[in-house]
Amino acid sequence: MTVTLAEVAEACGLSPSTVSRALSDPGRVSAQTRDKVQRVARELGYTPNRVARSLSMGRTGTIGLIVPDVANPFFPPIIKAVQARAARKDLAVVLADTDERPADELERARVLAKQVDGLVMVSPRTTEAKIGEIGALGPTVFVNRHVPGAPTVIIDNADGVRQAVEHLVALGHRAIGYLSGPRRSWSNKQRGAAMTDACAHLGAELTVFGPFEPQVQAGVQAADLLYGSPVTAVVAYDDLIAMGVMARMAERGQSVGRDLSVIGIDDSPLSGVAYPTLTSIHVPGAEAGATAVDLLLDVLDGTDDPAPLVELETYLVVRSSTGPAPERR
Repeated sequence: MTVTLAEVAEACGLSPSTVSRALSDPGRVSAQTRDKVQRVARELGYTPNRVARSLSMGRTGTIGLIVPDVANPFFPPIIKAVQARAARKDLAVVLADTDERPADELERARVLAKQVDGLVMVSPRTTEAKIGEIGALGPTVFVNRHVPGAPTVIIDNADGVRQAVEHLVALGHRAIGYLSGPRRSWSNKQRGAAMTDACAHLGAELTVFGPFEPQVQAGVQAADLLYGSPVTAVVAYDDLIAMGVMARMAERGQSVGRDLSVIGIDDSPLSGVAYPTLTSIHVPGAEAGATAVDLLLDVLDGTDDPAPLVELETYLVVRSSTGPAPERR
């Protein structure tokens, strides 16, 4: 005779949801509860069954993940972390890509919401009104955009940007540029504001260029704008734009880190193999993805806080693309 989760819960004197957490994710309960549940489950001969558990709880055992562009190096670490975390919870993941079209985000969410238990929306760029519609479709966790009243994982750009500007000022740079990202990007607004504050605080003159799409070709275009400007260092919205700048400089026979210092944001795997290697602000994408899955499961399990906010920190990784300002040599 098959032992059910409810029978284990009754034998433990605990709720089925607590027993489920103790078995599927022991770190979310106390050590005493975990040991008790696992001992009773062994004694009763309980064997977890994902399909049966999903049916009994009225769930599909699947979550949806929507990102703007799977080809952008910022998103694969998040995707991999979501899949790995979901697999540990015995869940499947359905992935959708909006191809950097904000107008498609709501429709993608509508389609997925019919098939999954909940959604993880990464870096959505759609309007506030449509964000509200997405949240109303069902349990949804937003990553890299602050959505009041909804479970959210945000990345604090301020500290990493401050470190980047401090690094450049220490190298003698006083005219610094920011290559801004997509106009509707929440993170671009945060990064731009952080650049403004850091430059004002440290006495550097800031010039903003853009907006640019997060693509290498956009960086090539940005480099041509920089060529006639007084800036001696730039911080780009992301690593792709930064690498486009470096590629164009090489075409012009200029030296990155000598004629112009370049900093990216994301610290993608490409930053460590570029030539020269790219100084970049590390963004904890993998941690954000894993945290988003945990928050979504908390919502599905009916925890006390229906709209938790988790904030993750950034920091600067110094490599070869930054050097002393030309006048310091």
